[in-house]
Amino acid sequence: MSPEVLAPWAEPVPGQPSPLTAVELADLPDDGWTYELVEGRLVRMPLAGTDHGGYGAALLLSLGLHVRSRKLGRVFTAETGFLLSRVGEPDTVLGADVAFVRTERLPAQRSDQAFWRLAPDLIAEIASPNQYHPEMVAKVQIWLAAGVRLAWVAWPARQQVDVWRPGRTTPVATLGASDTLDGLDVVPGFTLRVPEIFE
Repeated sequence: MSPEVLAPWAEPVPGQPSPLTAVELADLPDDGWTYELVEGRLVRMPLAGTDHGGYGAALLLSLGLHVRSRKLGRVFTAETGFLLSRVGEPDTVLGADVAFVRTERLPAQRSDQAFWRLAPDLIAEIASPNQYHPEMVAKVQIWLAAGVRLAWVAWPARQQVDVWRPGRTTPVATLGASDTLDGLDVVPGFTLRVPEIFE
């Protein structure tokens, strides 16, 4: 499979040896791009725009305050990498705009590895203006296959959020201006009105 098929939400990095490892990914210089690994292949995206970052921050702040006050786990900022592949497979490291890991799944000890080998319980992605539904579905499917239990994909242009659960090829719901995002059994008690993400 080509990198374009593996990661349609990003662009392949030409001239990179394959497969790359998570360790090599962590050692890349900061050059203004956001990098991910998909089955050992390096892909990149430009830095997020200010609107994109603002929407992610609104969601991160609301979710983070809820999680922290109830000691439910940890919330992670944009593009924190998680190593999703199994030992022995080419490394897949993805980052989301927001991620959450429940307390009981947090590693017992701090690691010197750059990326935890685990899938978050929840991820949220904010679609950029140049990202479309099939591309975001492809990324969400990788997250869900790795063990993510709840995924949100926010579409700023439509002011909507798709809600994804494992085992589904389509969202379980698409929420709009009159709807409320719900953490369900993954982040108990968390709710946020959809318009508050896009204010």
